[in-house]
Amino acid sequence: MTTEISPSDSDRSIAIRAARILDVHTGRYETNQVLVIEGGRVKAIGNSVPPDARVIDLGDRVVMPGLIDAHTHILIQGTLTIPDFEHQLLEEYPAHRVVRAVRAVRIALEHGFTTMRDLETEGAGYDDVAIRDAIREGVIVGPRLQVSGWALSPTGSYPITHFRPDWQFPSGVGICDGPDECRVTVRRQLSYGVDWIKVYVNRGPGERPTSDGYIDSAPNWTREELDAIVSEAHARGARVAAHATSDTGVRMSIDAGVESIEHGYSIRPEAAREMADRGIVLCPTLTATDYMAPPRIAERGPIWGEVQRVQRRSVENCLAAGVKIAFGTDAGGFPWTEINQANEFRHLVAHGLSPLDAIRSATIVAADVLGLTGVVGAIRPGSQADLIAVTGDPLEDVSCLMNVAFVMQNGAVVKDLAATT
Repeated sequence: MTTEISPSDSDRSIAIRAARILDVHTGRYETNQVLVIEGGRVKAIGNSVPPDARVIDLGDRVVMPGLIDAHTHILIQGTLTIPDFEHQLLEEYPAHRVVRAVRAVRIALEHGFTTMRDLETEGAGYDDVAIRDAIREGVIVGPRLQVSGWALSPTGSYPITHFRPDWQFPSGVGICDGPDECRVTVRRQLSYGVDWIKVYVNRGPGERPTSDGYIDSAPNWTREELDAIVSEAHARGARVAAHATSDTGVRMSIDAGVESIEHGYSIRPEAAREMADRGIVLCPTLTATDYMAPPRIAERGPIWGEVQRVQRRSVENCLAAGVKIAFGTDAGGFPWTEINQANEFRHLVAHGLSPLDAIRSATIVAADVLGLTGVVGAIRPGSQADLIAVTGDPLEDVSCLMNVAFVMQNGAVVKDLAATT
């Protein structure tokens, strides 16, 4: 059954019995251990059950850290085509978008995603900040969130565009032009409480294939503008996620010093090596690429027929160079109600990651990207008690992560399809 979080759960001593606990650092199972949870954190991993503890017996299931999705959009519900954007930005009531976002975060949590980075509201302003804070306050149930508010893009580069020039319409992004205005916009974003700055670095996915089988497109910014955005964010302690889907976009993002490259359809070997040297993470969002390709070929032309092939090559380049891969799905780009985010694990393995490295991408790697190492992403004494349990062996078959039987967040049981005593 699925249960509501009980506030008292996080204050009780809980002992979780499990046949196997996955240590994501070593890649090995610890067998027949007891996890002791107190105050919402892991207190100990051992063999004894504290007196009067509530015991949860998960039988032969595998216990793992709660999963992390480092690229989502809780305030959109599928954006296959330009009319999808136009409907949600121009016709859907803001409150309706928020209500559907509340449903989205609950879906994600019940699928085992206890932490997410939400990268842009697509015209919903700072409603992601409000939802993040409502989750923290216990008003609604959902993953802990890091959010970015509006993504940044210059004039004329992102929907909504091409309507009557004498009318004003909502835009899907925060628009800024020139280095000074870019700095002001970053300051404004941070004043409203965002955790990340998201920036659209190139027009995308790209207008043209290159002669050697990659993708290129025009940049959105001058070098001075992008440098202003990144340096202003860094000066104020914030990090930058770059939507970069072409050679030019990736190159500019690396030079500017962003923390993560999102999608990364076109990454050459030399760019991958530089990403690895600088510690820039790739968040490839393969589920969304697969979902969006057919309708976007019809709408935007044959370049979308090349995206999946080029992206596979780019991921291979990154793996060969030692670039860290962070798990991200672009959920919201596909409807939350249609595809389980855990589908991304299968795509990552199909693109060359081992099952263990795919799991690490959604645990220790994603936790590092979010600055949450030691807090989430691994089961260690002192870490938050964010746990999931699955039937099967995820080190052999990552598809078992599509069917999470048990979810605990901060020591509170969110979902329990297992035997409980």
